[in-house]
Amino acid sequence: MTRVLVSFTGVGKSSLVHLLCQNQVLGNPSWTVGCSVDVRVHDYKEGTPEEKTYYIELWDVGGSVGSASSVKSTRAVFYNSVNGIILVHDLTNKKSSQNLYRWSLEALNRDLVPTGVLVTNGDYDREQFADNQIPLLVIGTKLDQIHENKRHEVLTRTAFLAEDFNAEEINLDCTNPRYLAAGSSNAVKLSRFFDKVMASIKLFLNLIYIPGFPDRKRFGGGTLKSLHYD
Repeated sequence: MTRVLVSFTGVGKSSLVHLLCQNQVLGNPSWTVGCSVDVRVHDYKEGTPEEKTYYIELWDVGGSVGSASSVKSTRAVFYNSVNGIILVHDLTNKKSSQNLYRWSLEALNRDLVPTGVLVTNGDYDREQFADNQIPLLVIGTKLDQIHENKRHEVLTRTAFLAEDFNAEEINLDCTNPRYLAAGSSNAVKLSRFFDKVMASIKLFLNLIYIPGFPDRKRFGGGTLKSLHYD
């Protein structure tokens, strides 16, 4: 099973994971304690002769960047064997986007080398991520809560995140599935990210291939199973 880590707390991760895996809005989101795991079915290289279908686990890890060292040590257990990282931030909260740098360093086992991480204006040492081989994706949530007159300003401010992490960026409202509608630019970016995840490991991992997986509408109907570790 391929694992993708979804990081940073209090930004709507649970709602995002539910939307990504079930294509449905999460009616009653709650704080994540420990790690919550859901499963997405992804068509690798869809529409090509190489197309195959895989299960991808999305690990929603709880806890904040400023947590005590004991909590951070516990979180570190979930960072092992991670094949991709989705960095999630709240578009209405400037601090959450700044904290992505510290969280990514922690997840990439580089938390002991904080030099250069100046996150007040995006000025930090990109060399810390230069040799990173784990695919990254940046997702901004709560787009619906930003007034249209302010959106350009906010999205311009957060645009540097994708460049800094050498990743694509998606901004959305987790209460509206249309932001990830099939064929949309966001859906294409998401598929491209998961393709990168699969491409980075398919040569040496024993992946779960589902031959002849029926019906391209894989969401709902009990197709996917959610596991919760509290």
